[in-house]
Amino acid sequence: MRQPKVNAGLQSRLAGPTPQIAILGGGSWATALVKILLDNRVDVRWWMRNSETVQFIRKYHHNPRYLPAATVRMKSSAISTDLHATVQWATHVVMAVPSAFLKAALSPLSREAFLNKIVISAVKGMIPDENLLIGQYLLRHFDLPEERFLLIGGPCHAEEVAQEKLSYLTISGRDPVRAEFLASALRNRYVHASVSEDSEGTEYAAIMKNIYAVAGGIAHGLGYGDNFMAVLVSNAIIELKQFLRSIYPVRRDIKGSAYLGDLLVTAYSQYSRNRTFGTMLGKGYSVRSAQLEMNMVAEGYYAVRCIHEINRVKRCSLPIAETVYRILYEGNPPRDEFEKLSLRLR
Repeated sequence: MRQPKVNAGLQSRLAGPTPQIAILGGGSWATALVKILLDNRVDVRWWMRNSETVQFIRKYHHNPRYLPAATVRMKSSAISTDLHATVQWATHVVMAVPSAFLKAALSPLSREAFLNKIVISAVKGMIPDENLLIGQYLLRHFDLPEERFLLIGGPCHAEEVAQEKLSYLTISGRDPVRAEFLASALRNRYVHASVSEDSEGTEYAAIMKNIYAVAGGIAHGLGYGDNFMAVLVSNAIIELKQFLRSIYPVRRDIKGSAYLGDLLVTAYSQYSRNRTFGTMLGKGYSVRSAQLEMNMVAEGYYAVRCIHEINRVKRCSLPIAETVYRILYEGNPPRDEFEKLSLRLR
């Protein structure tokens, strides 16, 4: 991603104050982001719903449910179940709650809760019942200006961050200065962060790669091999390119890490919950039983319905995404659907 060209005076004004960053959410990605910021000595506070988990982290300095090997040594007062106090304290608020639960999580807040704050999405999904990107939802329900919204994208798995393996982030936003400011707060010896102004493109890419990872998992569960997987992912990036061109036509390099890179790591990695979810479906699990056994959210389940609804208007050719939709929401047998899909791939 290209580095932003910024006005020197504006750079000085925005980069001067020390950020106060609130992380909302108690899952693996929230935990990984807290770890990064603590390692970088950034002033951070952490909100989650579960009071027992809060007490455990205060005492033992790690999350018992997600990334338990990651040390999160912070002041007791810095982790809380008080949403209002956490948001009010922050200059930057990071959403790391699964998309299906974000509306409920934010429901106690007033429409003015994010006034003069930078709000950052680390969510890899859409608001399900409204088919809205997170930025669109915040604009509609909290009057958040587009220039105050940023996105943390991949390619990156929380599990590798916890192990301090070299990881890459893409920070997207309409305001390149604010994006660079956040990127600088996240960079360290095991995290590289670049900046992009393609906020909608990278957000849609982060959503759709989960759908393609579910497809890859289904293929794996059905017994398809590496040859088929290579063709599936090659066709997936073509689908993604066509969809992004239709919905937000700007110049972008689809081979970049925020697009192709994020797709690859999600489709192939052992840590990908969407691939795991798909694999279970391919092996014969029902959708419900796979969700219950995983006990984690596979964003691709919700994303594919949102994209299906949006594409009723856009009418792009999305054979892989539509195949996943028919399996998840119409109950069609995975093997039958993939036999038909295999005839369409090139």
